[in-house]
Amino acid sequence: MDLYQELILDHSKRQFGHGLREGHLAEVHHVNPTCGDEVTLRVHLDGTGHDATITDISYEALGCSISMASTSILAEEVTGDSIDDAMVVHEAMRQMLTSRGKNSGDEEVIGDGVALAGVAQYPARVKCALLGWMALTDALAQAGVDIATTSQGETA
Repeated sequence: MDLYQELILDHSKRQFGHGLREGHLAEVHHVNPTCGDEVTLRVHLDGTGHDATITDISYEALGCSISMASTSILAEEVTGDSIDDAMVVHEAMRQMLTSRGKNSGDEEVIGDGVALAGVAQYPARVKCALLGWMALTDALAQAGVDIATTSQGETA
C-alpha cells in the first residue's frame, strides 16, 4: 500500500476534529445526494473579518473513506489559520480535485490533502472529497464572513 492510501485510511479511521463541540459560531449540514455522504460541521472563530482565526472545526461525518478523510484533513490543515489562509488552502484543494488529474497539489499548501490527488481522476468521487470543504465555506458565510472578498478574490 502506498503512502497516500495509508494517509487516506488513517484520516478516515482516526479523524482529526471529529465530534461536535460547543462554542461554535456556525453549524451547517451538507449531503452529497449522489452517494449519501453527510457532514455536520461547526466552525469556531476568534476575531472578525478575514483576520479572524479558525480556532476549531468540529464535525460528525457519515460516508465513504474519501469523504471522511478529506474532512479530517480539512480540520487538521486549517484549524489555527486566518480566514484568508484557510481559503488559500480551500482553493488549492478545489483546483487539485477538479483538475481531472492535471494538478497533483502542492504539499506546502494543502499538506496531507495531496493524498487525495488521485480522486481527481474519478469525477463521481470529487464531490465526496469536496463535501467538508464546501461545508466550511457555508459555515464561514453563516458566521458572517464575506467569502467573496477573501484573498483569493473569488467565491470559494
